[in-house]
Amino acid sequence: MLISVKQLFESPSEFIGKEVKVEGWVRSNRGQKEFGFINLNDGSYLDNIQVVYESTLENFSEISKYRVGCALRVTGVVVESQGKAAVEIKANSVFLEGDCPEDYPIQPKRHTREFLREQAYLRPRTNLFSAVFRMRSILAFAIHKFFQERNFIYVNSPLITSNDGEGAGEMFQVTTLDLNRIAKEGKVDYSKDFFGKPVNLTVTGQLEAETYAQAFKKVYTFGPTFRAENSNTTRHASEFWMIEPEIAFAELSDDIKLIEEMVKYVIKYALDNASSEIKFFDQFVAPGKKQQLEELIASEMKVCTHKEAIKILLDSGVDFETKPEYGQDLATEHEKYLTDVHFKAPVFVTNWPKEIKAFYMRLNDDNETVAAVDLLVPGAGELVGGSQREERLDVLLSRMQELNMKTEDFDWYINLRKYGGTKHSGFGMGFERLIMYVTGVENIRDVIPYPRTPRNCEF
Repeated sequence: MLISVKQLFESPSEFIGKEVKVEGWVRSNRGQKEFGFINLNDGSYLDNIQVVYESTLENFSEISKYRVGCALRVTGVVVESQGKAAVEIKANSVFLEGDCPEDYPIQPKRHTREFLREQAYLRPRTNLFSAVFRMRSILAFAIHKFFQERNFIYVNSPLITSNDGEGAGEMFQVTTLDLNRIAKEGKVDYSKDFFGKPVNLTVTGQLEAETYAQAFKKVYTFGPTFRAENSNTTRHASEFWMIEPEIAFAELSDDIKLIEEMVKYVIKYALDNASSEIKFFDQFVAPGKKQQLEELIASEMKVCTHKEAIKILLDSGVDFETKPEYGQDLATEHEKYLTDVHFKAPVFVTNWPKEIKAFYMRLNDDNETVAAVDLLVPGAGELVGGSQREERLDVLLSRMQELNMKTEDFDWYINLRKYGGTKHSGFGMGFERLIMYVTGVENIRDVIPYPRTPRNCEF
């Protein structure tokens, strides 16, 4: 009977006395004269299963030489362990599936995360990254589960697009044109390009999601997005995943309610279904993380306007590295002061200055702010950003003209306001940002399998 290490540890009594088969990779091997111990890990669980092999096995001498990294298939009887674990396997046979030479980079010692990024194809075999990427999988499932239980339609928005949803212009161009030839001739003829015009990798699936919300009422996208931003901070990557729901007939208050429900749901799901990983992060990565997550779930999330937030910061007497200013964005230190010191709780910051927000956000009656919201969480700062979208055709056109946008590129988006359009709202949450918050891992490069950052596109 082939089983996983996770099954063994979660239901040990079910397998005691039974012969089972496990498959995995050697984490350590201590061979002695009459017997030996192999710690085997198959990626399903944080802990290793101990395999005890005795000299009565025909290939005992070979088994004792199996090095760290070797792939094995083990058949044996599950018995009660004399050590810390509940059970171990007394081997009847150990088969070498894949050998591993002495130069295997991932040895049983502490490696720096910088070193492990250079070994991205092997780092999932370490405890930290094994836990991180199981958590990534669990959170992805929780997100889909949350929206599916609420009858949202999952929409696959395009990765190749001719529009700039954020208006930032920091996009990766997609082309089949001969760049060497263009460099020599000094001119570009997009009519000869694959799509006949300039196109890029998407920075957001939001605009397309809005179109589907006007047919299905409640939709969400969950996929990769791309930013050609030359930033090397711990919070930015050139390729990352976004969760972006859109809800028709909804105002900003509905958006805020959905954000709170989703964030609390997925975090509770992680606590309930990844207890060993949470314990690991709490012990070795970010002490106090488990309590922080539990407190967020139990918290009453606060709400304040951007203007109120700036006043709180200015009145605090704190000498911030970046001085808070009305009309300006909040720095991470400002966000953490609001959540960790002033409110001591998650906080929704609403009604942001229109100058620092995207064109599609609904203009408020003061003509200075938009119906936007950011969710700030303790210990991390911004986790989610959303808004009520501008449903008024004349106001949207005026805003686009104000920003010197080419309205002809957005005919389809503008027409939504003409053809049975409704008020609607939505938000975006960076998936890696969520994983960083739940795990306590501080660098985005360590929560995505193969990080893409400026001058870095390995594997």
